[in-house]
Amino acid sequence: MSWFERKSRKAEDERSKKGISGLIDTTVTSTIEDLKAIIDAKLELFKIEMTEKVALVSALVILIVVLMIGVAYLITTFALLFGELFGHVWLGYLLVSMVFILTFAFFTKVKPNMLKNFIHKILLSANE
Repeated sequence: MSWFERKSRKAEDERSKKGISGLIDTTVTSTIEDLKAIIDAKLELFKIEMTEKVALVSALVILIVVLMIGVAYLITTFALLFGELFGHVWLGYLLVSMVFILTFAFFTKVKPNMLKNFIHKILLSANE
C-alpha cells in the first residue's frame, strides 16, 4: 500500500468517525485514559504514603532500641553507685532490682489500668 493510499484511508476513517459514534468513541477513549491516569496517580500516592509510614516506624524502632540501651546502662550505673554506697556491689543490684519488681507489682496489682490509660493518652496525642 502506497503512502497516498494510506493517507486517503486514514482521512476516510476520520470522516467516518466524525458522527455520533466517533464522538462516543473519542469520549470513551479519553475517559479510559483519564481513569488510567487517576489510578496511576493514586497508586503512586499510596506508595509514597506507605514509604513514609515505613520510614517513620523504622526510625521509631531505632530510637526505641537506642533508648533501651541507654536505660540499661543507666540502670547499671545506678546499681554500681548504690553498691559503692552500701559497700557491696550486690546490694546495689538488689536495690535496683527491687525497684523494678515493686513497680511491676504496683502496675499489675494495685493500679492495673493506670499504665494502659497513660499509654493510650500518649498514642492519642501522637496521632493528632
